[in-house]
Amino acid sequence: MSRIGKMPVHIPAGVTAKVDGNALTVKGPKGELSGTFNSKLTIKQEGDELIVSRPDDERQTKALHGLTRALIANMVKGVHEGFQKTLDIVGIGYRAAVKGKDLELTVGYSHPVIMTPPAGIEVQVPQPTQIVISGADKQAVGQFASEVREVRPPEPYKGKGIRYHDEFVRHKEGKAGKGAK
Repeated sequence: MSRIGKMPVHIPAGVTAKVDGNALTVKGPKGELSGTFNSKLTIKQEGDELIVSRPDDERQTKALHGLTRALIANMVKGVHEGFQKTLDIVGIGYRAAVKGKDLELTVGYSHPVIMTPPAGIEVQVPQPTQIVISGADKQAVGQFASEVREVRPPEPYKGKGIRYHDEFVRHKEGKAGKGAK
């Protein structure tokens, strides 16, 4: 039995879940998420818990068991607490700002880069060199954070660019100067 798949997903107070065959809809204070899962697996709601079970011990079914349970747990956590990614901007003159719903990045190009977050994703800029991306869908938050980082990834010589808050950038030594002759 899958160690992750066999654990039930607890539904906290204020969150409702509706199971319809292999489709699941979860509503909470941070929003509503729905997903369709593999038809081989069975999703049951018993009281305030969701239980995922599998019919056999085939390799693919075992893999889907843990995956499905993890995705459901992320949906429940997302509508209850939400997910957040923090990005730091390093570099002289590099900064970010929110204009309406759009994120405007000034990161060394001849023009500012304007990015529109997808629906359900909120972008905040508490400081000009920090971006906070939050939302209920873990995959969408991570995807948009990755797209923002891709605008100017950190370079290894000076460390300039956009990086995750907890990311460590290894610095390389630059060119060696001319030696004494």
